[in-house]
Amino acid sequence: MNEHASVELITRYAAGEDLPVDQVWAVEAHLEGCELCRLRLADVAPPPVTALTAAVWAGLEPAGTPAPVRRNRAPWAAPSLLPWLAMTAFVVFAVLFVDFIAPPGEVPSALLLIAPVLPVLGVAGAWTRAVDPAHELVASTARAGLELVLRRTLAVLLAVLPPLLVGGWLTGASPAYWLLPSLAVTSVTLALGSVLGVRRAAVATTAAWAVLVVGPAVSLGDVPGALAPGAAPVWAAVLVGGAAAVVFRSASYARL
Repeated sequence: MNEHASVELITRYAAGEDLPVDQVWAVEAHLEGCELCRLRLADVAPPPVTALTAAVWAGLEPAGTPAPVRRNRAPWAAPSLLPWLAMTAFVVFAVLFVDFIAPPGEVPSALLLIAPVLPVLGVAGAWTRAVDPAHELVASTARAGLELVLRRTLAVLLAVLPPLLVGGWLTGASPAYWLLPSLAVTSVTLALGSVLGVRRAAVATTAAWAVLVVGPAVSLGDVPGALAPGAAPVWAAVLVGGAAAVVFRSASYARL
């Protein structure tokens, strides 16, 4: 329809009369590009349609001064991280209780054996879709990905390490034995998290620690070599290697 639609045709179209399909398509296609015919359609629209249109436009108009736009900032800690930290605190108190009731010298310190993997429990909730109801919203922010993972991991370490330091002071488990392994295990968890997902990586590293370190220590009744002062260079190398892998795989965290 190159010419303008007639007033009669527009009136019949607005009234909802049963027009031929080809005429309906032609009128609608013409109305998309013709402002004059759209004005004619508005003039002949039935009163209910006019009232509905006016009500819709009135609802779309802003009431008063619009509220200032607030910048969305991804929180340092996920809302669902609190239960994980509470569980971690419970584990700290549990191992302290075990250390106090255990016969001295017969078994290695439970805090010493568990401290390196305790931060992993909180890291598991740092960037996990399954436990964070706001994950989709947070993942769409500009700071999502590696930056957010590292910020939330730091929040976990700041919340977990002080109780461990106090517990180590009470039980005699010096941080010199477990602090560097703890940081190294955390970095390995984050590195594996870029491939497996942070939650699966945390489960894998915790299980490996239980099998390779905790199990032999309990069966032998002595501090394992992995937590001896001489193992510090090895843990330092693991920490550096894990951190390098995290940086190398940084882009993958935005897709987890």
